Amino acid sequence: MPESLSSHPPRPALFLDRDGVLNEDHGYVYRWEDFRWIPGAREVVAAFNRAGWLVIVVTNQSGVGRGFYSEDAVNALHARMAEDLASSGAHIDAFYYAPHHPDAPVEAYRHPDPPLRKPNPGMILQALQDWPIDRDASLLIGDKPSDLEAALRAGIKGVLFEGGDLRQFLADEALLPQ
Repeated sequence: MPESLSSHPPRPALFLDRDGVLNEDHGYVYRWEDFRWIPGAREVVAAFNRAGWLVIVVTNQSGVGRGFYSEDAVNALHARMAEDLASSGAHIDAFYYAPHHPDAPVEAYRHPDPPLRKPNPGMILQALQDWPIDRDASLLIGDKPSDLEAALRAGIKGVLFEGGDLRQFLADEALLPQ
């Protein structure tokens, strides 16, 4: 954990899958011009920011291992997301992504059971090491069973988002902070 964070008391974290939760999932989204926010997503990030939660993205990005785009492209998209959120007074504290895949044609990204790739909990476990997180009070929102499996294996509550307006969904589930 960075030295500056080690003295902070633990806080709850909102873990968010990216494609299908924060942005529309058109398959291998890696360019800003193809990126579209899910309705209510920016408002959710801002609400959890205001409530003092950490907001952390955990996203499988097998398109890197499949040779569709580079890690630089992933990082550039995340930087643009951060810029756009900042313009509405919101921020994501950290982005974690898993570029590996068991069938990746790019050998450097091929792994039989990538520890970071959901349903494995590696990205969440890394965030728990990197940040002062209250695991019991934290929450993951994902759009696939593999997201919920990763949350379960990391000891985090997981909620399945099946589309629509993310803010309204969390309000309906009584999960949106006041």
